[in-house]
Amino acid sequence: MEILLVLGCPLLGAALLAAAGAKRHAAEVSVVVSLATLLAAAALVARVIRHGPITAWDEEFFIDPFNVFLVALTALVGFTTAIFSRPYMRIEANQGRLTPARLRLYHSMYQLFMAAMLLALTTNNMGFMWVAMEMATLSTVLLVSLYRTRASIEAAWKYFILCGVGIALALFGTALLYTAAEDLLGGEGMGALLWTHLDAVKGQLEPRVMGMAFVFLLVGYGTKVGLAPLHNWLPDAHAEGPTPVSAVLSGLLLNVALYAVIRCKILTDGALHSNLPGHMLMGFGLLSTVLASFFLWRQRDIKRLFAYSSIEHMGIITFAFGMGGPIANFAALLHMTMHSLTKSAIFFAAGHATQLSGTQRMDKIRGLLAIHPSVGWGLMLGGLAILGMPPFGVFTSEYLILTTVMRDHPWATPILLIALAVAFGAIFSRLQPMVYGDTDTQPLPHSPALVPAFIHLGIVLMMGVYIPPALAEWYRLAARLIGG
Repeated sequence: MEILLVLGCPLLGAALLAAAGAKRHAAEVSVVVSLATLLAAAALVARVIRHGPITAWDEEFFIDPFNVFLVALTALVGFTTAIFSRPYMRIEANQGRLTPARLRLYHSMYQLFMAAMLLALTTNNMGFMWVAMEMATLSTVLLVSLYRTRASIEAAWKYFILCGVGIALALFGTALLYTAAEDLLGGEGMGALLWTHLDAVKGQLEPRVMGMAFVFLLVGYGTKVGLAPLHNWLPDAHAEGPTPVSAVLSGLLLNVALYAVIRCKILTDGALHSNLPGHMLMGFGLLSTVLASFFLWRQRDIKRLFAYSSIEHMGIITFAFGMGGPIANFAALLHMTMHSLTKSAIFFAAGHATQLSGTQRMDKIRGLLAIHPSVGWGLMLGGLAILGMPPFGVFTSEYLILTTVMRDHPWATPILLIALAVAFGAIFSRLQPMVYGDTDTQPLPHSPALVPAFIHLGIVLMMGVYIPPALAEWYRLAARLIGG
């Protein structure tokens, strides 16, 4: 029942908003739908805590501590982003950037995007997971091109083409996955793609075919994670789409794509009995972290700056999952949570900063503390948090990852430290002038909805000081599941 509600609420909301999304109270309807999704996700979490992993609908859906944690995170950020969208999109409409028809498209596609991500997280069928990822791609293409400017349409096409190629590679990898399991599970039809069935026989899967399948799945889904050198769509999509879309792209979609990669890695680890999948993740993760940190220095657009920051942090998370082991997996899950909450909060503040200044160019954004203290404080605290300053939770997760690297892979320690230092200098040097300084910019016509941003930052601060034992045990259990 809980799974039906988790998926049904956003789907019903998408249909309702497609019919009436241009009405005056469409934003409030979107918030109510997102709240219902969050409550359903909370009920699902409670059920998994009480009864352990569950399957539903003839095993087509499977929930365990790994994906239920991501379902809860997705529903939470989806709800807070819907709250932020309410005043933000009204300001955009008042400024003439959006028509009623485009507002209807935004609200309906936002809920469809949420439904696609939740379907990808809860399905037990690797084929349905691919379909859900494709649905998420198509819905966000429409969101990225919402403003219908030359730059936004170009960014949407780049996103569609690159992620379309990636998702095609993932489809081929899924077909190879079925081929590897055909002798063992071929009589089950589509049941041969059920992850729980594959996991039960992963030690008997054809290793050479599984090796090839993982390469295609990693490259395919890795494109949506934003791993270098397949990351080119991500900065453009973030810069040209509405800010709430940037928040959910960075905070949620990248996690869902990486979740798909990790599910495939678990199967491949069991089939190959080697560390090759982990080494591949470490290689892509390290390349992404280093490349993104240096590209940060070249950015002049505030949303592109934090888009490259997302590439950097997803690289760190991917590297940690590649190392494997209980501590590295725990740290990766923690960093995934901290990055989602922090980066969405940063985009909330950055969105209102661009509305105040009328531009996304960082050299034109000045004096945010003087114009609107809540926007200035939100951007400054979010920036410090994402840079890993103590006592924020990002520091805790990065510390765990770095100490594990020092112990298990000391050769990578100086590379990661240099990349983090370069990223710190790039972001911090740009935050100071934007937050401080003099300006003659006028306040916003509507009060900004930055309560969600400060709620996120409050959770991130708390997690840096104290992780509740129940949550820590949740992470440990998920880490053990990932480690097989």
